[in-house]
Amino acid sequence: MSAKLTKFKVAAAHAAPVFMNKKATIRKCISLIEEAANDEIRLLVFPETFVPGYPYFIECYPPLRQVGALAKYAEESVVVEPNGEDMSGLQDACRRTGVAISLGISERISGGHTLFNSQVIIDNDGTILGVHRKLQPTYVERILWAQGNGSTLKNWPLSLGYNIGGLACWEHTMNGARQALIAQNQHIHAGAWPALSTMSGFEEVADAQIEALMKAHALTAQVFVITASNYVDESCLEWMKENLGEQEFVKAGGGWSAIIHPFCAFIAGPHTGSDEKLIQGELDFSSMGAVKVWIDAAGHYQRPEILEFKFDNKPYWADEKSDRFKAQTRNRSSPAEDSTTSPYTGILDE
Repeated sequence: MSAKLTKFKVAAAHAAPVFMNKKATIRKCISLIEEAANDEIRLLVFPETFVPGYPYFIECYPPLRQVGALAKYAEESVVVEPNGEDMSGLQDACRRTGVAISLGISERISGGHTLFNSQVIIDNDGTILGVHRKLQPTYVERILWAQGNGSTLKNWPLSLGYNIGGLACWEHTMNGARQALIAQNQHIHAGAWPALSTMSGFEEVADAQIEALMKAHALTAQVFVITASNYVDESCLEWMKENLGEQEFVKAGGGWSAIIHPFCAFIAGPHTGSDEKLIQGELDFSSMGAVKVWIDAAGHYQRPEILEFKFDNKPYWADEKSDRFKAQTRNRSSPAEDSTTSPYTGILDE
């Protein structure tokens, strides 16, 4: 186990996938992990469903025209099995480079066809720590992804010594979901987003929405927020045109990526548009003492005698009940505080 660091570099990958091509996009992920390592980055956060890409086509065409595209999307979605076909290269890259990642994926349940909008957390020794499955797919996302549950609404202890948790897109509007992460002693938040500002009707408001939600969580949770967005590139637009026809609702560009301090100052970014880069900055946890003088959401600011909070953290899907990551063998005694419960909350496994 690595010693707990007070300061270390992190990054948000402001990048576009190789749209609808899982293998090629995973190779790109590995290249970005290696690039991060060259810059001495210890934690890299990727956008929402970076593999195989956010399915913008669901916003653009009638449902009956999308059946073939939806079937292809399921085929290109990621099966999260330790050292399995989809994960082994990513795990090896993290192990070789010492870079931990939060990777947005469209996750396909092993041996089935059901999909989830997920974030998979891989530590810097290649261990898959866990997967968060988006609780509530938004709008037409419901035709593609199933609903997640409270068993994946949690933080995971990184070898760096801090707990990381994440949410995807408008899941950040669910105050209870954010509070669940706060109550479980979150230190770093991975906010995953698509390129909303390229979508019809969102051109003037999307970036302001993302900034507001990311800063709100940074301040109310007193956590460092790393938020990563993809941008829409020509491979995405060409795929939709060739497979589904002309559309006028999504255009090239977009995305909003940044690293935000708990008091809402920008550590890096924000960065928008089709200039692909790693948005890099240093997290300095020595500053947290001064922050907590003012407000401690995991402590005295909870006021549990007045504001009772609890949530259902029982697993519902079969692979969640089987604890599919337990077979990974290593002695894990994290220097991070317990990521499952907080001494202030009274959240119980029921």
